[in-house]
Amino acid sequence: MKRTLDVARLHMVAWPLIIGWPIAVLAISFAISYTIFALIPPTGNEFNFTGSVLSMYGFAVGFYIQAITQTFPFALGISVTRREFFTASALVGVAQSAVLATIVFALSVVESATGGFGVHLRMFGILRYVTDNPAWEWIGIFSTLLLVAAIGLFVGVLYQRFRITGLLALALAAIIGFGAAAVVVTWQRWWLPVGRFFVDTPAAVLLGAVPLVLAALFASAGWGAFRSATA
Repeated sequence: MKRTLDVARLHMVAWPLIIGWPIAVLAISFAISYTIFALIPPTGNEFNFTGSVLSMYGFAVGFYIQAITQTFPFALGISVTRREFFTASALVGVAQSAVLATIVFALSVVESATGGFGVHLRMFGILRYVTDNPAWEWIGIFSTLLLVAAIGLFVGVLYQRFRITGLLALALAAIIGFGAAAVVVTWQRWWLPVGRFFVDTPAAVLLGAVPLVLAALFASAGWGAFRSATA
């Protein structure tokens, strides 16, 4: 474990990318959203929804791609094993997800207490549409961030292992998979049941089990390919 923690410190050199950039993007997204709803006339809605918080997820995933494609070759050069590096990266993912989830949750509490920062804005508390339980709200943010980290590791490993061909194949598979799913759901007229699934599914499953299981699957797939990845 000590060795793994030592390897994890390699990633801390890129702390601006781990924490700094996601927070900066979050701050800019908030400033834009707040300014828009402060300038426009009242909408009459209880909440003015914006999904700007999701921009943080995109920047969070960038670190893990960079970790595999840039830090991993250096780690191999100082005799770090693949298992140590991958485990350390996963631990950093857990820590990053916990820190960012706590920040977003705290802002969600402030958002709720101030009436959406005075403009009925709902940016940080989007999971309040799913649950009123603060614990499940934090878990939902944490688990989805962890899923993004696992996807980032998987994409980074795929590039390191198969280069651009792997990324193109992944993109093509995603387009085919999501496209086929949309066609089937539309054909069978399942959109209403799909919507009910998100509304009726218990928070423990929707915000906890589902993203954590998906994160474990992506991490397992990433490790399977990573064992034979070269620098």
